[in-house]
Order: sequence, then C-alpha cells, then structure tokens
Amino acid sequence: MVKLPDGRAVFIPFTIAGEHVRISLVEERKSYARAELVEVLEPSPVRVMPRCKHYTNCGGCHYQHVNYPTQVEIKSAILCEQLERIGGLEDITEVEVISAPDPWYYRNHIQFHLTREGRLGFQQARSNHTFSVHECHLPERLINQVWPLLEIEPVRGLERVSLRAGVNEDLMMILESTNPEPLDFQIEDLAISVVYKGPENVVVLAGSDAIHMEVSGKIFQVSAGSFFQVNTSQVEAMVGRIMEYLCSSDSLTVMDVYCGVGLISAFLAPHVKSLIGIEVSPEACTDFTTNLDEFDNVSLYEAPAEEVLANLKLKPDVIIVDPPRDGLGVKTVEGILAQEATILIYVSCDPATLARDARSLVAGGYILDKVTFIDLFPQTYHIESITRWVKS
Repeated sequence: MVKLPDGRAVFIPFTIAGEHVRISLVEERKSYARAELVEVLEPSPVRVMPRCKHYTNCGGCHYQHVNYPTQVEIKSAILCEQLERIGGLEDITEVEVISAPDPWYYRNHIQFHLTREGRLGFQQARSNHTFSVHECHLPERLINQVWPLLEIEPVRGLERVSLRAGVNEDLMMILESTNPEPLDFQIEDLAISVVYKGPENVVVLAGSDAIHMEVSGKIFQVSAGSFFQVNTSQVEAMVGRIMEYLCSSDSLTVMDVYCGVGLISAFLAPHVKSLIGIEVSPEACTDFTTNLDEFDNVSLYEAPAEEVLANLKLKPDVIIVDPPRDGLGVKTVEGILAQEATILIYVSCDPATLARDARSLVAGGYILDKVTFIDLFPQTYHIESITRWVKS
C-alpha cells in the first residue's frame, strides 16, 4: 500500500513493501484507490518467481510472489494489526506462529467452476469470469493426478465440481447444480464416489455419500455437504494447540459451538466430564453422531448457535467456537456471555470479524490470554488463528 499526494491509500496486489514499482490506477474512490502492477523496477529481496502460470489471473492465490517465511510474517502482522485497530486491544506482541510444514499441495478439497465449454476452471481475480485451468499447486497430489483427467459435458444448471481426498486414497466428486433433476452421469476407469447436490436433494451417483478423513489417528466420516478443514497436517497442529489451551480434566463441562462433524469434540470427549455440541447443518450433525457414537458424555443440539445459547443455561467451564467467516455476531456473543464460561477458545478464519467480536468479548468481561496464528492456507491471504480468552 502507498499514499497518493492527497493522502488516499492505494492498494496494489502482487507487490511487496519497500519495492520500487510502476503502477496504473484502475479504481478511484473518495478515501482510497486501487492499482495494478505494471512493472517491478527494484524488487524486494524476498520476491520469488511464482510457481503457477495462472498466478495473478487466478483469484485463489495471493502471495506466490513472496517467499514462504515472509508470507507467515506478513499474515501474523495483519492478525496483530486487526486485533489492535479493530478490536481495540493493545500491544499484541506475543503471537505464537505455526507455519505449514509444506506450503504446497496441502488441500484435501478443491472446488472448480465450469467454463461455458464445460472445462474445469477457476474464477479470475476480482471477477466472476471463469477461465480454463491447466495446473494448480495447492491440492494434494492425488487430487492433482485426477482432475486433469475429467471431461464434463456442459449441462444446464451444473455450476461447480469439487474433489475431496480421504484416507486410503479415497476420492469424492461433488457436483453442485441449480437443476433439481440429477445428471445422467457416467464415470470410467476411476474409483471415485460421485454425489449430486441439487437445490432440494442430494443423490449418490456412484460409491458412497461420505468420505473418511484421518487426523492424528482418528477417523472422521465427512458427508458431501459437511465442512472439514482443508489442510490435514495443520489441523493436527490446531487440535493439539486447542487441547493445550483447554487444560482438560475429567471435571470440565465443555460446549463446542459450530462443532461440525466433531473434529474438535472427538479429541476432547475422552478427557472431559461432559461435552455439548451445537451445529445447524443436518449433514454435519449426522456425521457428528457417527464420529462420537462411542462416548456417553456427549450431547448434540441441531439448531442455530444463537438460539441454543439463548435458551440453554448450562454454565459450562469452557466454550469453544469455530464460526464461519462472518464470525459470531451480536446474538451469539450475547449468548456466550450469558453462559459465563471461565475459558473461551475462539478459532477464527477472519481476523477482521475476530477483532470485531473481540470488542464485545472484552466489554463482557473477557481478557485475551493467548494468540496463535496457524497457517492453514499458504500462498493465500487467508488467516486462521486460535485465541484463548479468560473471564476476568
């Protein structure tokens, strides 16, 4: 970011602080402007050659021009800046950083859009236009072996094609469509489950309606419509850090809000007195029930988080939240404060909404105790963090 003579900030993708560059303004607003990079005149010593030929055209990656250690530094600094500027917190200096062991080929799930010709593609940066893709260096290698082999005829309503890799080289393809009628679909020479997700129903076209994922020796059933973290190796580190934050004991009552398929709950259940899951997705609730069936100390509420928290007065010792990108929101924060848990563990995928919620948590009597930045999404600007809050 640079400043115009009138003081407006200019945002320039694919540049690095300290570089001397030539730019072209593409958008001007009252308080800021956007520009595109024309030429790098004096490159930063941390600039590297992007690995992918689609880089800058594709909207999926944002930092391939920066070496990986610097990517981590940049994102950690953004997390601190957001907590301080938006959250009103002071001197966020002690941030634990967990870098990815491999910043490439880490995604166990990838989603493609379709071009008008039916080819697999990605959306262009800052655009809804889909272009045909020929390479991608983020999916796990099994997915990268399969997707170039796929040929899909253009079909009315078919919008997205996803691939998810599980244990024992299991693969699932998910076809998302606005057409309520399932496709007449055939797949040849590939051992793969295929699920059709229409606007009103889910139909299994081949194989199974769920795939199995493994994290730290535990197997999780994950249905086609259920969310699961895309970076398996970093998820193991994330769960480990949550367990350390929790200081679990067999006397604790823990509430896992936005529990999904039970990724965190499955590790906590053997070590606590009682665990209460809250999840709104019916598919994820089905998976949760299967994944935690062995435990008698687990209960599950299938409803929006804000509704359950407003009507349930269990006074848990610990609350864990892992909300979507929109964060908690006012009603959910109010429900959390009403529970009066001693410890709150907040897993966030957006530092801006985390910082917004932080103001409300502080106003409700919580103190930020620990911050961990865990890089689940190398080469991109997405920032995953774990914070621990203690009731004052």
